[in-house]
Amino acid sequence: MNNPASSPAENPPHGAASRRGPFRPGERVQLTDEKGRMNTVTLTPGGAFHTHKGFLLHDTIIGQPEGTVLPNTTGQLYQTLRPLLSDFVLSMPRGAAVVYPKDAAQIVTMGDIFPGARVVEAGVGSGALSISLLRAVGDAGYLHSFERRPEFAEIAKGNVETIFGGPHPAWRVSLGDFQEQVLVEEEPGSVDRVVLDMLAPWECLDAVATVLAPGGVWINYVATVTQLSRTAEAIRADGRFTEPEAWESMVRGWHLEGLAVRPDHRMVAHTGFLLTARRLADGATGLVQKRRPSKTDFSDEDLNAWTPQAVGEREVSDKRLRRVARDASSTIQRGALPPEEAQARREAEKDTEKDT
Repeated sequence: MNNPASSPAENPPHGAASRRGPFRPGERVQLTDEKGRMNTVTLTPGGAFHTHKGFLLHDTIIGQPEGTVLPNTTGQLYQTLRPLLSDFVLSMPRGAAVVYPKDAAQIVTMGDIFPGARVVEAGVGSGALSISLLRAVGDAGYLHSFERRPEFAEIAKGNVETIFGGPHPAWRVSLGDFQEQVLVEEEPGSVDRVVLDMLAPWECLDAVATVLAPGGVWINYVATVTQLSRTAEAIRADGRFTEPEAWESMVRGWHLEGLAVRPDHRMVAHTGFLLTARRLADGATGLVQKRRPSKTDFSDEDLNAWTPQAVGEREVSDKRLRRVARDASSTIQRGALPPEEAQARREAEKDTEKDT
């Protein structure tokens, strides 16, 4: 399949023009007020951004350089900037859950998505990951996205064209099941990277092994431990890939205000697991990593190793247990007595304990 992109010398990086210069009609602009609240609007001649504290005319923003601070009709100030990729992804229309920026960044880096690479992905969802992959492969690259649901493909197409200012020359979308369609539309060994975001990536193992070039990277994004385990074991059993590696990323922001420097109370913790493996050459047998033997059943020795004495816990005497039991049963009774009578009862209990 021919590369759909022209040479870099003929065309500048796609979408670069829309990221520079003064604001133009049709652009999305991020408005931030003095309390840090952000709103994203699409500039329309004659339009206005309304709040309970007045309104800001779009015509006031159009033609201004990025980073301008403008007042609305009541003097409320707004900072105007073009949304960053992370801002756009979290605010764009979505039909399915998006791949968070922290995971998309890991996929691009750990998947080694390079300029000019030939990449296939499934499924597209709302197009968040597709945008990051297109930025990484560039105009001279190739991204073939597979999606089962036509409505998701349409949403993704709209989001991609919004952020790039039009159709991306390196992007192609196909409808259908990945494991069937990719074998029809891609030549064996012609793909550099495979990125899967789906429920059962292990079902695509043969398809991935067929289209992925030797040394190519297969990276999976899964949500649960069960998916992670099953995919890893399927890759190990297949023998055509290197030992799989898995991880997750967590991002925690920090509050910065004078000397009040501390972690934010909220963080983006678990969103999904990432698992990678690389395609071996045809005929090669993957190395079996040496591991300590593991057991699924407990032996008598294992059970004896977890007694209280074995883990250093002090043995409690019967005498102490009796005292604690008496204390527990008489606490309410003592609390209901006058102080002098309660003290007398405690002394009597001590004498009884000495006798025993």
